[in-house]
Amino acid sequence: MAFDFKKEYKEYYMPKNKPCIVEIPKMNYIAVRGQGNPNDEEGEYKKAIELLYGVAYTIKMSYKGEYKIKGFFEYVVPPLEGFWWQAGKSSFDYNDKSALNWISVIRLPDFVSKTDFEWAIGEATRKKKLDFSKVEFLTVNEGVCVQCMHPGSYDTEPATVALMHDFARENGYDINITDKRLHHEIYLSDPRKCEAEKLKTVIRHPIKKTL
Repeated sequence: MAFDFKKEYKEYYMPKNKPCIVEIPKMNYIAVRGQGNPNDEEGEYKKAIELLYGVAYTIKMSYKGEYKIKGFFEYVVPPLEGFWWQAGKSSFDYNDKSALNWISVIRLPDFVSKTDFEWAIGEATRKKKLDFSKVEFLTVNEGVCVQCMHPGSYDTEPATVALMHDFARENGYDINITDKRLHHEIYLSDPRKCEAEKLKTVIRHPIKKTL
């Protein structure tokens, strides 16, 4: 059976509908940076997702070709994730999506090296005839965070975020969103196939001990 990150690391991908404190280890990602409303049909975000999955599935299916990745094992492609911010703000205005900056990511298995990644970029470019030059190998070390499962529409996230911030402060932490530590979302549902009220999204914010 293929390795499933969501099932094997439930503490990172399947939190309950109440806030918790978690320490996130360093992870490598396929990443594309961009700006603008993610709902725009012709916007950067939709194009970024196509690029991410193009590389993700090139790596996942590599074992069927001549290129062999050392330590490879069959796995389920991890869920789409995103780091989000608005310039000059420690939080963001959900009503002004055009001002959003983002890094869309898909987690890489640890066995994927930068050399393997570069091979996948070249292979995806050759097969799909797309420009993958915006795709990068990104390492993120989030550290200690507060997180919670958010059920429902993305637009109702502020209520869950408020619960998370209250929980963090009650447990001796301050929210520590900076230009290096960002608002993080993990998408466990596909909004194209799921009604808004049934969406499941992990929300994660970096924290630090209160002085």
